[in-house]
Amino acid sequence: MKKDMISHHDQSKTPPDVAYVQGEIGIPLSVRMERGDVFAEQCPSRQVLKHVTSRWGVLVLVALAGGTYRFSDLRRKVSGVSEKMLAQTLQGLECDGFVKRVSYPVVPPHVEYSLSSLGLEVSGKVEALADWIELNLFEILEAQAKHSQNSP
Repeated sequence: MKKDMISHHDQSKTPPDVAYVQGEIGIPLSVRMERGDVFAEQCPSRQVLKHVTSRWGVLVLVALAGGTYRFSDLRRKVSGVSEKMLAQTLQGLECDGFVKRVSYPVVPPHVEYSLSSLGLEVSGKVEALADWIELNLFEILEAQAKHSQNSP
């Protein structure tokens, strides 16, 4: 086994009879799943990444960082999102544990959405990305214009 193939995995958590080599099939699932590998096609972190970094996922997380919203208020805040896409986005983020959904037993239905503690943490990460994009938008737009001029 080549030393450069050995991962920086915590060897104390690996059973003594199993060598940890990145991508090796003989590694117990519990060890392989300790930390996701976003570059692996079947890693569950890919679906989470998709939910968090989609256009609507980013905007919903940033909006909810400002507080609790009802569905219709959130839809107005995230201009341009359809009801269907907002519902799908909220479901995905709720499933991942980032969004809390509270439904009140009244007529008409009253549902509120807010961020969980995990959601607050991830919203800070994507908000930083959104802020960076907005701060550098002029330079990005210039690069896009230059690229489109040079493309056939």
